[in-house]
Amino acid sequence: MTDLPKPPVAATRPHSFTTHGVTIEDPWAWLKDPAYPTVTDKDVLGYLEEENRFFEAVMEPLKPLSGTLFKEMRGRIKEDESSVPQKDGDWLYWTDYETGGEYPRWWRKPVAGGADVMILDEPALAAGKEYFRLGAFSVSPDGKLLAYAYDDNGSERFEVRVKDLESGELLPDIIPGMLSEIVWTADSKGFLYGLANENWRTDNARWHKLGEPVDSDVELYKEADEGYRVGVGETQSRKYLLISTGDHVTSEVYLLDPADPSKPMVCVSPRKPGREYDVDEHDGTLFIHTNDIDPQFRLVTASVDNPGEWAERIGPSAHFYMTGVTCFADFFIVEGREDGLDQIALHRYDPAIAPVPLEFPEASYVAGLGDNPEYAMDKLRIGYESMVTPGTVYDYHVADGTLETLKVQEIPSGYDGGKYRTERLKIAARDGTEVPVSVVYPNDFPKDGTGKLYLYAYGAYGYAIPPGFSTSRISFLDRGVAFAIAHIRGGDDLGQQWYLDGKLTKRTNTFNDFVDVAKGLIDRGFTHKGGIAIAGRSAGGELMGAVINSDPELWGVVVADVPFVDVLNTMLDESLPLTPGEWPEWGNPVEDAEAFALIRSYSPYDNVTAQGYPPLFISGGLNDPRVTYWEPAKWAAKLRATKTDDNILVLKTNMGAGHGGKSGRWESLKEAADEMAFVLWQLGMTA
Repeated sequence: MTDLPKPPVAATRPHSFTTHGVTIEDPWAWLKDPAYPTVTDKDVLGYLEEENRFFEAVMEPLKPLSGTLFKEMRGRIKEDESSVPQKDGDWLYWTDYETGGEYPRWWRKPVAGGADVMILDEPALAAGKEYFRLGAFSVSPDGKLLAYAYDDNGSERFEVRVKDLESGELLPDIIPGMLSEIVWTADSKGFLYGLANENWRTDNARWHKLGEPVDSDVELYKEADEGYRVGVGETQSRKYLLISTGDHVTSEVYLLDPADPSKPMVCVSPRKPGREYDVDEHDGTLFIHTNDIDPQFRLVTASVDNPGEWAERIGPSAHFYMTGVTCFADFFIVEGREDGLDQIALHRYDPAIAPVPLEFPEASYVAGLGDNPEYAMDKLRIGYESMVTPGTVYDYHVADGTLETLKVQEIPSGYDGGKYRTERLKIAARDGTEVPVSVVYPNDFPKDGTGKLYLYAYGAYGYAIPPGFSTSRISFLDRGVAFAIAHIRGGDDLGQQWYLDGKLTKRTNTFNDFVDVAKGLIDRGFTHKGGIAIAGRSAGGELMGAVINSDPELWGVVVADVPFVDVLNTMLDESLPLTPGEWPEWGNPVEDAEAFALIRSYSPYDNVTAQGYPPLFISGGLNDPRVTYWEPAKWAAKLRATKTDDNILVLKTNMGAGHGGKSGRWESLKEAADEMAFVLWQLGMTA
């Protein structure tokens, strides 16, 4: 591709600031529009559009490959896909797609029999819009009304509408700027929700009564700590509404009367720094899932009348990480991971009766509760998949412990799981810690060091990357590329301590783990230096930025989607939507000189140096409130100006979307095909 236009060069403008006695020069700071979240600066928009034109020019010769990949990926997706109907009260609910449709339609029909009724037509709502995303979706207890919220520009400021399901008409109630779930009151005459404030933080819980002006809505709770976020919910029994507040390390929960939310709410237990808990309820007893004494979590109970007096029901375990508890009428379910693998167990309320674990057939898999909206259930909806097994929906019959297969993900173009192998490896990091790695590859994949490998990771916020199934991934496998997930510290794959060991002062463990996994895979013959494609998005994009600074020679090509790379500047800017709530994750460089020094030492943008870098595919979203558009833009500009190689670097900014990229199942698939084409091109595989 010698006939490409010259890459864009972003202007530099003198800009500096001093913190903790250190002066930072940032000549690309101008790429942050002073009017943000509105972006109107002509120079900023001009640069982003120039980068987009360069991206299109680079991708033009790859269109045949990208088109082939898109055709393959689309061929593995059932065009008229539908979900398995689930009962909730007097109705069965499900979704489906029309053949060729970008968005699903929402349906229901009476359990007693009757016609199918479409209750929400997403394709109609999305018509003519560049972006559309449905957020909260909640049917009233009497089944007559639907409250839903949507975002049509990617900014994650949702508008709430209410639909009369009997007449099909929209009520006049409109609530803009919502950022929460929607939970109805018992009388179906109102609901709880939360508004995003000017800094895109939900610091409130409000009660809207149908037919009344939004500005008269009752503010039930207001959070004073700017680092906390407020959410609304309800217990599985629907006996209590819930208001929860917290940051990444501390939480506090309140109980409200669903018949009258104006009654005094009850705090389950006042916040204690570093303690998290969540709550469900059964027959006047609270079931509280908490890490109060151990990062593996435990289950305690308390009377609704005395919610702060906790008694242990299930103690913490060194090998079992308890991730959640759900109470049903006759039993409760405990979910978690044992040595990193999903576990589900059914417990009777009588502690003398032994729990029953659900058994699954593979050594490595993903399993969890699906949609189970009712309290009295005699069978449970379960989801299951693995790196070689397509998504499967089961009903677990409580009476006899059997799993009934309701649906296996259909792959219209065909799929033979016997063509692939999967392994779960453990690779030692430099400090001796063994890091799990999930790998899938074709049966004839060579383990002699000549192969190509795609390595993915995230490593932040205690979010585990599950070893699940992907139809798009098959396009890599069928071209002989192995695919691996590194379950690095910073996620909670092996428990909360695994997360704690990758945050704050231990953040660099995350980066080291990833590099050491890559080297370990080379040592085991999966690939070679320069034969590895790596990818991460958001905080995983930060990971990409860190490891290309530290070990650029390892990587053959890098994909960094909406990458959190300007970490120091973002964590210093208290006006940004996420910053105060992020300090428990990264540290507070505003007040803490040591946190400032540590973040500065690894922040990808701040550590770009004059060296060779691998080929880079970078993306951003103009309306992204999580990783603001200027982070990838500044990073790309600095890399272009500083790196010493001639490797390709592209920056694509979605001008009408946010953190998740383009919406719609085919538009998002086209983006995935472009990324894969770029990766294969750089790995020397253009067929």
